[in-house]
Amino acid sequence: MSESRHAVFGHPITHSLSPRIHAHFGRQTGIPVHFEAIDATPETFPTALEAFAAGGGTGANVTLPLKEAALALCAEVSDRARRAGAVNTLVRKGGQWHGDNTDGTGLVRDLTARQGVDVRQRRTLLIGAGGAAHGVAPALIDAGIGELFIVNRTTARADALVDKLGLPGRVHARYFEDLHAIGEFDLVINATSAAREPGSTNAESGLPKLPTSLVGTRTACVDLSYGEVAIPFLAWARAAGAHNVIDGVGMLVEQAADAFKLWHGVRPYTDEVYTALRERDALLVTAD
Repeated sequence: MSESRHAVFGHPITHSLSPRIHAHFGRQTGIPVHFEAIDATPETFPTALEAFAAGGGTGANVTLPLKEAALALCAEVSDRARRAGAVNTLVRKGGQWHGDNTDGTGLVRDLTARQGVDVRQRRTLLIGAGGAAHGVAPALIDAGIGELFIVNRTTARADALVDKLGLPGRVHARYFEDLHAIGEFDLVINATSAAREPGSTNAESGLPKLPTSLVGTRTACVDLSYGEVAIPFLAWARAAGAHNVIDGVGMLVEQAADAFKLWHGVRPYTDEVYTALRERDALLVTAD
């Protein structure tokens, strides 16, 4: 069996665990895999993707800040990618790119099957309205969450995501200034992309100071990122007394397994690689 060529595109990308995850999946399934990380900005992404395809690339993951840009480069997209307005998985078919989005299913599977979080009817706050938020919002709704509130540094983007979801009365856009009076949530998800400083209100940080009134005794707080970039939000969640504090490693592994199946026709087991990542890198663990 010849070795296939795959990659993850993003900026920055040197921190990515995806090459390690897919190498593990390849060993587990006996499928030869060559998986690399390629740094690309929104401006250089189209050229980099074209060069990747010319060099034999047959599939790719796409991470921040390229998920919405990837949608525009696809000849065809799945229904869930179309609903999300963002693509995180590319498959080369007939000389063209076909796009899908496995972020939302990856998040829901990690929360429900691994972390033991029942998302049904949970009043949910989504912080951010970029590609990551677009990827997970439809899947959360399909999984049965209750009301969904979306806040974003640029309010027009939050309004656009609410309009795209098309569920008036159930999905709402709010200003950051509203958070002090909006009550507590059962599920708080940080989908912002920039590195943060605790307590920062600088627009460049991506995350303002959050009131602890958002968190109740049964609240699950989730950061879609992992590693150092997730530390400020997770620290805030613990200080606020959240019941569950969860980073994005589990979601990353689950969405990668879904992508692997799209490329190779088999979905690998995920618990082994999830445990290996936790043990080897001493990444942030979930707090009960």
